[in-house]
Parts: sequence; C-alpha cells; structure tokens
Amino acid sequence: MALARIARSNLRKSGGAFRSYAHENIMFNERTYTTKCSLLSNLDSKLDGNFSQISRSKEQNYMNFSMRGIAGTPYNQHASANAQRVEEESESELEDDQIRYAGLEATKPGEKPRVVVLGTGWAACRFLKGLDTKIYDVVCISPRNHMVFTPLLASTCVGTLEFRSVAEPVGRIQDAISKDPNSYFFLASCTGIDTNKHEVYCEVASNGGLSREPYQFKVAYDKLVIAAGAKPLTFGIKGVKENAFFLREVNHAQEIRKRLLLNLMLSENPGTSEEEKKRLLHCVVIGGGPTGVEFSGELSDFILSDVRERYTHVKDYIHVTLIEANEILSSFDVSLRQYAIKHLTKSGVRLMRGVVKEVHPQKLILSDGTEVPYGLLVWSTGVGPSEFVKKLNFPSSPGGRIGVDQWMRVPSVEDVFALGDCAGFLEQTGRPVLPALAQVAERQGKFLVELFNKIGKQNGGKALSANGIQLGDPFVYKHLGSMASVGGYKALVDLRQSKDANGLSLAGFFSWLMWRSAYLTRVLSWRNRFYVAVNWGTTFVFGRDNSRI
Repeated sequence: MALARIARSNLRKSGGAFRSYAHENIMFNERTYTTKCSLLSNLDSKLDGNFSQISRSKEQNYMNFSMRGIAGTPYNQHASANAQRVEEESESELEDDQIRYAGLEATKPGEKPRVVVLGTGWAACRFLKGLDTKIYDVVCISPRNHMVFTPLLASTCVGTLEFRSVAEPVGRIQDAISKDPNSYFFLASCTGIDTNKHEVYCEVASNGGLSREPYQFKVAYDKLVIAAGAKPLTFGIKGVKENAFFLREVNHAQEIRKRLLLNLMLSENPGTSEEEKKRLLHCVVIGGGPTGVEFSGELSDFILSDVRERYTHVKDYIHVTLIEANEILSSFDVSLRQYAIKHLTKSGVRLMRGVVKEVHPQKLILSDGTEVPYGLLVWSTGVGPSEFVKKLNFPSSPGGRIGVDQWMRVPSVEDVFALGDCAGFLEQTGRPVLPALAQVAERQGKFLVELFNKIGKQNGGKALSANGIQLGDPFVYKHLGSMASVGGYKALVDLRQSKDANGLSLAGFFSWLMWRSAYLTRVLSWRNRFYVAVNWGTTFVFGRDNSRI
C-alpha cells in the first residue's frame, strides 16, 4: 500500500508534464519491463482460482498499477484522469483480495506443525482434548463452538435439563485454542479441500455481521482431521425437512421445547375445537431407535408429572405416538425390546408400525394411506453422509462415508485422516462399517490422538514427513454395550458386545440408576456434571420448568 501511495502521489504531481515525459520515453527499459512481466507470470501460475496469498496479491496489484498507469497510457489522453481511474481500480482490487483471500499460510521451518480439525462432535473433541499442544498448533473449524452431549439431549426438550448442561465450549475442551498465539477456533464451514496444496477452504455466513457475505478464507495444514459428522436421514420423503424437527443439536431441542409449550398454551384458548386440541397436542415421533425411544419416554414423563398438574384443562388431549417401520430398539436383546414395548404402552405411548410416505404441515401419510394428524413431529431415523462429505473426491466406504484404513487414514492422499460418523472402513480392509454411535466416535478420537502424539514425538508432524514412521497397532473397536431410558425411572442396559453375543441384560429401576450414573461420569467437565446433577435434583423436587423463553 505504501508503494502504491507513492506512485499515485508522483502521478498527481506530474500533472501535464506527464504527457511530455511519456512522449520522450515511449518505452520502458526493455529489461526492466520483461523482469516485471516474468514476476507477474510466475505469480499468476502459483495463484489458484479463488484463493491467494495476501502479500502476493499486494505485489501483483502494485505491478498492475505500474504497467497500466504508465506503459499503457495513450498519448492523447489526459494523464491525471487516467491516474485517478487506476488509483480507484487498484484500491478496489486490493480490498477485494484482502477480504476474500485472507487465511493462515503454511507453517515455516522452526514452527510447530499445524493440525486442522474439521468438526466439534464426539470424535473431534476427544481428539482435541488429548492433543499434545507442546508438539502441535491446532486449528478447529466448525459452524458451532461447542460439543453436544447427545445422550442427554432429549431431556432438555421437556425441561428435565437446561440446555447449557449438555453443551461444552471447545475452548474448555482444549484451552490452547483460547491461549496459544498460533492455535485458533474459526466459526465457519469447510467448503473444499486441496490435498496437493495442503489447504482447506472455508466460508462464513454471519447473517449480516460481516461487510462481505459469504466471507471466505483458507487455512494451510500439516495434518488434517475430518470429523464433520453426518446429517439426519430423510430418505427423500416429501415434506420432512420443511415440517419435522430433528434432534441432533441444542437449537433443535430448543425449537422442540418452544413448539411443545406453544401448542399446550394454544390449545387452552377459547374457541379451539375438540379436533384441533387433539391435533395440537398429538406428539408424533418417527424412528424407534434409542433417540426416538428416549424422547418418547421423556415426553410421557412430562405429561404424567407436569402437564396433568399445570394444564388440567387439556390434560386428556395430549398423546404420544411412536412410529417405526420394523422393531423398536432393534440392536437390543429381545427381552429388553419386549420390556420397552410393555413399559411405553403402560406410560401412554402409542406404538405404530408403518412407513411414512409424505409429510404435510398438519398431518403425515403412511404408505398404507393412513393419515396421522400432529402438532409436533420429531424425526429420528438415523444419519447419513452430509453434502460436504459427498462432494469430496475421496474413496468411499459402504454407505457413502469417507473411506479409511485401519489407522483412520484416507488412502491415496497424504496427511489426511477421517473419523466419527463421516468415516467408515474401506471394503478392502475386511472390516465392517461401524455404527454411528458416540462411543465409536469417542474411541476413534482417542486412538487417533495417541497416534498423532506418537508421530509428533518422532518429528513426523510436518506435512509429508511421517513416511517410514511405525504407526503401531491398528484401531480395533470393542462394543461396551448399549443403554436407553424409557421413562418412569426405568431404563435398559444391554452389555453384550454384539447383537448375537451373550451378555448381561438388565431392565428396570436399577438399570435407570446405572444409566444416570454412567452418563453423569461421561459428561466432559466438572462444571457440566454439576449442572446436570443440580438440574436433576431441581426437577425431582420442584418439577420441570414450563416457561416458554
């Protein structure tokens, strides 16, 4: 910028003399001009598409200014007007480059290697927690700045827990992000990866908070960990995205809670017909997996303990229906499934078997033509690969996830790893694709961070420097069991290592104590454990909070 200002100042001072000067010096020294053109050509060949280095952009703009402002000035034009035009163009182009092409460049010799982590789910946060920041700088990129403790998310929908109890800020999980000068968290979504340049390209949509939308930047990496999660499966059914609520994020739980309380209050308004009351207070849950069953159990507890006391005018209208195409809790032992069906039915949850054909704003239609009116619709039918994962040019595992080997590496590219719900073993590894469970993602994160710390101690943290380092034993997953709450201080505990194996299976109040104890100890921080314990105690003594905030 300083060089550009000096050039502009000289152009203004020259005024009319510029014209005679140009006439006497028709051409620049040929050698100087050729050198500048060569430099510019080299820069252009290195800059790729939309992303370039800021310092190079400045140099290029200054060179363009020099050549356009002097060598390209026609003799019959007024020089000061042309100089003003060049000044405006130069400043505009430089501002565009600075705004759009900002980013972190590749690490230099002597600097710590940079690990870039995409995501803040179970796998990413377990990796971040264990990473040795004396060896690495870390950059985390995600559209949310916290981890969600998903096993307790259903409890927040009805007020059993408050939302902050299940959200852990990333800066608390890995404090280097908040304290170290070269470690960062960026609130953004990754839009592309250039494995040849070791760069990720990101985009921020701030809803008007920034001067330029969308704001784009790049980050160079030495090692890249993709833990971007998955998206809810809708199976292409018409109307699901527009009318149903999902249950994977804190904001999903907030919207469900608002809708539930709104429907309760609207149903009490004078003039509301009997049919409309039944529709408003009909809560429909699609999907009989652990999330769907636990949410149905929480709803039944809310109805029996709180609605009947605080909404006495409409207490007989509210109902819960759980729709599943096959068996509920299909991964659990048969005896536990039967217990869950019996208990949910006793608690007032209606179980239906069917396949949803399409969803409308106030009703859904099953494949057999049955119409089911609803006031609240929660969709919980599993997850699949996100759009970001689908467009990556990486090998795929069965199901469309990013294909990885036994050490969570992405084949055919250097320094790229993937784990969690977005990754799966390639067919040639001979291993099955693991289920999208929190315990799978957490244990993959633990395995990979131990591998990274080992590589870093052997000076393999820099890009393309880990070749020849022994990686040790591959990742092996052993299932620790499954748990699910069904409401009414009852839960299921299945400690079998696989669906066909033998093992301990429990159901009832003691299982519920095990369920609560296990999840309380798995909450990441002591702060959140305190929040959860206090929330449970407050709900037990005073009931759930029904304020619609």
